[in-house]
Amino acid sequence: MPLPSSGAESAPPARGETRELVALFWGVLLVLTLLRIGLAATLGVSPDEAYYWTWSRHLQAGYLDHPPMIALWIRLGTALFGDSAFGIRVLGPISALLGSIVLVRAGRDLLGSVQAGYRASLLLNATLMLGLGAATATPDTPLVFFLTLTLWALGRLIVTGQPRWWLATGLFFGLAFDSKYTAVLPAFACGLWVLATPAQRRHWLWLVGGAVIGLATILPVLAWNAAHHWASFLKQGGRASDWHPLKAVNFLAELAGGQIGLATPLVFLLFCIGIIWCIKRAGREPVARLLACLCIVPVAVFVQHAFGGRVQANWPVVIYPAAALAAAATHRRIGYACALGLAITALISLQGMVAPLHLSAHHDVIARQTADWSGLAHRVQGEVSPGHSLVVGDYALASIMRYETPDQPIYSYDSRWGFLGGRDAHDHAYPGPKAQLLLRESEKPDLPSAWLGAAETGRFCRLLRGQPIICYRLINLNVPAGTAMYRLP
Repeated sequence: MPLPSSGAESAPPARGETRELVALFWGVLLVLTLLRIGLAATLGVSPDEAYYWTWSRHLQAGYLDHPPMIALWIRLGTALFGDSAFGIRVLGPISALLGSIVLVRAGRDLLGSVQAGYRASLLLNATLMLGLGAATATPDTPLVFFLTLTLWALGRLIVTGQPRWWLATGLFFGLAFDSKYTAVLPAFACGLWVLATPAQRRHWLWLVGGAVIGLATILPVLAWNAAHHWASFLKQGGRASDWHPLKAVNFLAELAGGQIGLATPLVFLLFCIGIIWCIKRAGREPVARLLACLCIVPVAVFVQHAFGGRVQANWPVVIYPAAALAAAATHRRIGYACALGLAITALISLQGMVAPLHLSAHHDVIARQTADWSGLAHRVQGEVSPGHSLVVGDYALASIMRYETPDQPIYSYDSRWGFLGGRDAHDHAYPGPKAQLLLRESEKPDLPSAWLGAAETGRFCRLLRGQPIICYRLINLNVPAGTAMYRLP
């Protein structure tokens, strides 16, 4: 027998209301998809996206910062549409479109009505995380997509009572982990749900099968980490042991503020109401227990982390699909929340594409990330002295310079490039005795003072409507013979 749904305490909507909800959903989804495609095609590539693009040109089972899924997505997009901004980002809008439909199906199975699925999907699309984030190439995009597929598989498991769906659940959890390591949190939460749900514990053979499939899916990532002294796991997980309780109030406030902004205020409020609603019913309703576990376990980990360090605003997106379902289960009105979230998304998108308001770079978030990197790169390239190599320490700046000026050799002393394997012709190259270091105007060189030349070249700025965003400078270097640096591929 399938497990009961969360049983929201509300009469089913009339047929006319259902038709209106369906029409609203498809209308919003169509407009958002076109908007995301427009953003993906028109915005300049950001430094982090250029970094992931560099990965995509050298595919491997792992990287220092993240698992390989974002590199695979970019490789597929650029194979179809070239090394353009659209090619780098195209799978984002597509995955958001498909994931929104999948979440409707998950809501139908988990919450007992397709209307609840439409409501959950509308709420998720009203967040800036998906509304704008799906137009960019970041590991969060495939993470959210595969977690949504996981919820769909769990919904199928519950509504059909067929334990074979544990195999699909294990696969999707594995693919989510291959996108971002934070997927381990909902996977662990799902395990707690199984322990608390006797009806699922009976199917232990299928559970083991799902776990084996999930392990096989992440095995290449584990093998890569093992071969590289667990560097990626240590980098991402090493911060968990930090402990600075006196700073916890500030970090917790930043965590809450970041989620209010990323989810948009009213959607965030509905998420909180939905999670509390599920917690109250977790003792007697398996679906409410599942959604509560999927939300509370990551939240507890992030709160604990805030006692030792800053929680980045995008980390908690791992709970957003489950939180959207929890909010939809309450049958509270979502109109104002969706309208506000979609309006904020539309305004930011419009500003990003056509800039009707002449905001400063400080207030124009999209311009601050994407504007005039191409102009900066070519201005710098034009000023590099003949016979000099270009050295860039910052990985993001090095990546965007490599992307925008593919014919300009770029060298870096950042050790992270040593984890980009299979580059025999590029690894540990000598940049030559004469080189120039590119860095922010406000930065101090982090190279030996003996390497720094007396002369310093001019100032180079990224511009927004003729006004500087951030400025950089070139410093002459005298690189000792035999000095090994990494030449970017």
